Amino acid sequence: MPETSRPSRSDSAAAPAPASDPRTPSEPVDPLDLLRRDAQGSRSPSGSVASRLLDVLLGDSMRPGDRLPSERRLTEAMGVGRSAIREAISALEVLGVVETRAGSGTYLRASTSELLPQTLSWSLLVDQDATEDLAVVRGALERSAAQEAAREPAADQVARLEELVAAQEAARGDAAAYIEADMAFHQHLAAMAGNPILAALLSTSRSLLRVWFERGVEDPADIDVAIREHRAVCEAIAAQDPQAAASAMESHMRTAAERLVRTPVDGA
Repeated sequence: MPETSRPSRSDSAAAPAPASDPRTPSEPVDPLDLLRRDAQGSRSPSGSVASRLLDVLLGDSMRPGDRLPSERRLTEAMGVGRSAIREAISALEVLGVVETRAGSGTYLRASTSELLPQTLSWSLLVDQDATEDLAVVRGALERSAAQEAAREPAADQVARLEELVAAQEAARGDAAAYIEADMAFHQHLAAMAGNPILAALLSTSRSLLRVWFERGVEDPADIDVAIREHRAVCEAIAAQDPQAAASAMESHMRTAAERLVRTPVDGA
């Protein structure tokens, strides 16, 4: 995410306050004031909220352990719906930037220096165009993994892959359990490919897309389609047919990408 407009801590301390701003450089900055200043950009509401929150968290106004303003106050300050605030907070929590404590609120976990390496991960997560690009990259990697996994797989590896498809079928009525079985299926398949770098890249891409996965399994029909596609990939690998496995995975990634595109990312 571009950082050109945000001064460093040392610059912030040395620069005089603008004439239009009554604060002196030493006075604390209210995070809500910073959020109110940003006009709505071209991103969707949740993407804009996430981007603006990140700017505040990476700035000088908050420290590790500070509590974020309440959901109600954020909604009022940013002029967006509560669901957009919740989605942004949820994504922050997935990345380990904040933690939500029951009955207490949401708190900043990491220092600025610890957050900086996660900026790329954040921008991929909150920007839908970047997310779609990442889905394309993930699709190519998954296709390669399926193709390699089908080259003389061990019997116990195939059996485990079949168990994970069965676990998905058993979890049809439980979205959280289904997502875990889905992720485990793809992780095992990547391990079967025998390429640690490929497996690591796939693990990273799946982690970045996880929030989107969770929003894309609300329709039981989509889960049924995904399970059938996983079954087709599994059968091709069991048959030791690399081309069929790659083709089945390509089809699965295509429909998965379509779900990402049509998944609503914001609410009222």
